[in-house]
Amino acid sequence: MEKSKLGPEPLIMPMPALVVGANVNGKPNFMIASWCGIAAFKPPAITVAMNKARYTLKGIRENGTFSVNVPSCEIIKKTDYCGIYSGRKKDKSQIFKTFYGELKTAPLIYECPINLECKALHYLDMRTHILIVGEIIETYITKGCLTDGKVNPEKIDPPVYIRSTMKYHRLGEVFASAFNVGKENGDTRNPETILSNNIGGLK
Repeated sequence: MEKSKLGPEPLIMPMPALVVGANVNGKPNFMIASWCGIAAFKPPAITVAMNKARYTLKGIRENGTFSVNVPSCEIIKKTDYCGIYSGRKKDKSQIFKTFYGELKTAPLIYECPINLECKALHYLDMRTHILIVGEIIETYITKGCLTDGKVNPEKIDPPVYIRSTMKYHRLGEVFASAFNVGKENGDTRNPETILSNNIGGLK
């Protein structure tokens, strides 16, 4: 299969469409973010890459706290609005109904099915962006998004973002079971055994 070179590109797809919140000058401010990822399990942590010019970054530095909110497709207009306008020019404190948790200074969005309340641990300067590592202090979920006590992604209905087309998509069909379908490839070992044996690189 022939390949084409695109140069160094952060080409990962799809990406999440998340809403990051922080108090700036004592008021909630929100921005949309897709350059986010899970950083660790113990302590539970998340990373957010944020352009140095972002108004929300000012609030994170001020308080040392922030929120990461998973919206539903139902509120995509409000979500996208947060990525169009800067808090320097538009007051975004009233777009959502907000609440506060354990940290008291990280605004959480009531309408979003999932809310991660975070304490900033590290700031890594990446030239154009600051990579923030945040410890997740508490996780909140809308009760209606649980089925038998487990998170139901269909009820959350999170949008995903494709950067190359600048479009939002919904989750698609389930077509395989993780850490299971690979057994059909001939390796019937326990998935945990496979992963532990491959630490340090694929073999």
